Amino acid sequence: MEVKKERFGMLSSGDAVSIFTVSNGTMSFSAIDYGCCITAILLPAAKGGYDDIVLGYSTLEGYIRNKPHFGSIVGRCAGRISNARFSIEEKCYTLTRNNGGKHCLHGGYPAYDKQLWQADIISGNDEAGVSFSRISPDGEQGFPGEVRLTVSYTLNKNNTITLRYEAHTTKTTPINLTNHTYFNLNPAGMEADSGYISALNHQVQLLASRYAEVDASLIPTGKLLPVEGTPFDFRTPKLLSQDFAQLKNGYDDTWLLDADSTDNIPLAAVVTEPATGRTLRIYSTQPAITMYTGNFLSGEQGKNGDVYNKHSGVCFETQHIPDSPHHPEFPSVWVHPGEVYQHETQWRFTV
Repeated sequence: MEVKKERFGMLSSGDAVSIFTVSNGTMSFSAIDYGCCITAILLPAAKGGYDDIVLGYSTLEGYIRNKPHFGSIVGRCAGRISNARFSIEEKCYTLTRNNGGKHCLHGGYPAYDKQLWQADIISGNDEAGVSFSRISPDGEQGFPGEVRLTVSYTLNKNNTITLRYEAHTTKTTPINLTNHTYFNLNPAGMEADSGYISALNHQVQLLASRYAEVDASLIPTGKLLPVEGTPFDFRTPKLLSQDFAQLKNGYDDTWLLDADSTDNIPLAAVVTEPATGRTLRIYSTQPAITMYTGNFLSGEQGKNGDVYNKHSGVCFETQHIPDSPHHPEFPSVWVHPGEVYQHETQWRFTV
């Protein structure tokens, strides 16, 4: 196991940004301490060399812009919060209206992926990686409570990347952290019609019998509907593109996972790319998963000269259901002083 630290760039403040590359001899991943962004995951290619299976940028300047949140940490509360506000004990907290001028998306501003985090290397013979930490001040983004955050990414000898999240708060606050990596398990594959890379040929299975109904603004209504007979039924593996004709723009939806209580880290999803045979198995302690098919990508200039257009990558964001502060019927996102917010997600690759 090897962890290598290099300089990635410098912020306008004069602070240096570092990139950490973690390798097990078969595969590797890279992440930067700016936004905890995962910038690359390299898997062996059939014809030699490696394929980078995640979307992203080659330079720090790209991640400073990074409107699509490529590879980044998302918080304090991932997803949308309706009307950019919530109440605790009759006190109203107002957030950033950064989604359609009405709602809050991914915590608002200042975004967690626009912060420089403290980084520490995790060394080990069987597992190694990097840990990122920062303190989110009381009132940051409009949320109550000072929150101490730790996010770590590690790789083991079995080609598993583990994402661990931990948070402690001084006041009751909603916490919902996730990672916003866009996957494309066949980055050399092109969509015949457009000539751009596409993830729509990926085969996906979600271990979920219910999904969260949303309104026209993608805000959950509070109803958890059965997937049977709908385009949201991924209980049996199917191509992402199979039911696209029934959708307005693609998937940007959340499923409540059928977690097996006997598993410490239940299986949430299985993703296969038929042309390469690569498989990603996702395990998580989180109660839900949001699948986003890159519906709003529109010509982003990415790594290696790639141009990312609609559906060039797909996100599998293990998390709580968006807008949970307004829905006590959903799994709770509330964290109280003295409690520990703690979750783990694993990406297990067949290379």
